[in-house]
Amino acid sequence: MAGYSSGVKAIFCPGCGDFGVQAALNKAFMDLKIDKSNIVMVSGIGCSSSMPQVFGVYGIHSLHGRLLPVASGVKLANSKLTVVGVGGDGDGYGIGSGHFIHTARRNLDITYVVMNNEIYGLTTGQASPTSLRGAKTKSTPFGDIENPINPISLAIAAGATYVARGFSGDPMHMAELIKNGILHKGFALIDVFSPCVTFNKLNTYEWFKSRIYRLDKEGHDPSDIGKAMQRAMETEVTNWEKVPIGLFYKKEGETYEDSDIVLKNGPLAGQPAPSKENVMQILEENR
Repeated sequence: MAGYSSGVKAIFCPGCGDFGVQAALNKAFMDLKIDKSNIVMVSGIGCSSSMPQVFGVYGIHSLHGRLLPVASGVKLANSKLTVVGVGGDGDGYGIGSGHFIHTARRNLDITYVVMNNEIYGLTTGQASPTSLRGAKTKSTPFGDIENPINPISLAIAAGATYVARGFSGDPMHMAELIKNGILHKGFALIDVFSPCVTFNKLNTYEWFKSRIYRLDKEGHDPSDIGKAMQRAMETEVTNWEKVPIGLFYKKEGETYEDSDIVLKNGPLAGQPAPSKENVMQILEENR
C-alpha cells in the first residue's frame, strides 16, 4: 500500500475484509491530499483496531469501546485536525454503544469507520451485537437467540448527520463514502460489512454479494430522514434478503465545535492559557 502507508504490515488474516477498508481509507486520504500531520486515527480494541499502525499518521490505540471519547478529546483540543475513528462492531456497538449514541447526538466533526464482521474476531469467534439471529458461534453453538443491533437506524435516531454503509468487496465505492464522510461537517458513521473469513462462515463475501444493492442506483434521497430510516430497516423487513449500501442520510448543520462558546475563538490548542487572575475570578464567581 503506497500513499499514506507507515510501512508496517497489517496483521489481518489473509482475505480479511479489513484489507479492503485499509485500501479505501488510503484512497480517501490520497484523494483529499490531507497532510499526514493533520490526521489523527483513533482505535479501540479488536482486529480492526490495529489499523492506525499501518498508516503514517498520528494514531492512538485506545481502550476497548472507548475510542470515541478519546477521538472527541482530540477534536475538542484541536478542532482543525482530521479525526478518524476506526474500530469493530463489538468495540463500537457493544461496550462502546453508549459513547456511540452520545457522540452522534453531539454532532462532533469526527468520521467513524466501523468494520462490522458480525462476530468477535480477535477473541476467536463469539457472537457480537450484530450477529444475526440464529448464527452459530463459539458462544452460541445452538444459534444466537438475540436480535442484532441495527447501527444505521440507531445512528440516524441518535442524531448523526452523515450515515453510510460500505462493503469490503467494493473498496472503491467505500472510499467515496469515507472521503465524503471526512468532508462532511459533523459526525459521520461509515458502517462497513467486512467479512471475517476465519470465524464467520455465515456472512461471507458471497453471502453479501447475493444480497446487497447500492442506494445511489435506486434514486434514494439521503436528505429525507423518513426514507433513510425506511432503507435502514430494510434488512429486518426482508429478513436480510435485501441489504442496501451507500449513503442513507445526510444533514447539514452546526457542529458541536461551531456551537461551543470557547471553540468559537478557534482551536483550543491555539488559544492562550488562562491567567491565574482569570482562574481565580471564575472560581470566585462560582462559589
